[in-house]
Amino acid sequence: MIKEAIILAGGFGTRLQEVLPDLPKSMAPINGRPFLDYQFDYLDVFGINHIILSVGYKHEMIIEHYGNQYKDIKLDYAIEKEPLGTGGGLLLSMQKVQGNSVIALNGDTFFMIDFKKFVDIHRAKESKLSIILREVVDVSRYGSVERNDEKMITGFFEKSQRKGTGYINGGIYLINKAFFLSHNLPEKFSLEKDFFEKIYQKEKILGILCRQYFIDIGIPSDYKRAQHDFTQFEYF
Repeated sequence: MIKEAIILAGGFGTRLQEVLPDLPKSMAPINGRPFLDYQFDYLDVFGINHIILSVGYKHEMIIEHYGNQYKDIKLDYAIEKEPLGTGGGLLLSMQKVQGNSVIALNGDTFFMIDFKKFVDIHRAKESKLSIILREVVDVSRYGSVERNDEKMITGFFEKSQRKGTGYINGGIYLINKAFFLSHNLPEKFSLEKDFFEKIYQKEKILGILCRQYFIDIGIPSDYKRAQHDFTQFEYF
């Protein structure tokens, strides 16, 4: 099992500002605990013992709260002096990854995937980059992803290009460090737009479907729903 994860927690939380004007999204309280607590606890179930937090906006609050340890998990921080985008934040965080591969996930979503199974499929397919996909009723709200019978991604589409049931990017990745760093990447870039959508035609990207519980607390209505949902899980 891979023991390291990167959490992309550098966003401004624009959609939540009306509810939480003074907090980074990842510190949004869910039943009195920061959202990051729940991500840490879930990753701990699967043996993750080193987490690198890609932080920017109000990062001091995160560092002051957690320091360099959460239970048995060592915490490191990749601090953006200016916004670098999801790709730039991941690139900066990669400098602190000690192993050959790392799990990366968004700091404002919770997706109850089986990380062990994710790693097993990734390795069985000898993949260098794997993305968790979600199936939704209407992809026009999100933009969509298509894959072939071998589960390799064959296309990324804008919101207006597809309608109806389909797959979308679930925001969890398994990335080979050397593979990622072998590309000529700029300091600032979008992981989704400037990396995934540009390399899939020449590099194999494995798309693994997961139908487990998912929530995006960056949306005020879902942030409110999380207060109830998270009382139902045995992990917390």
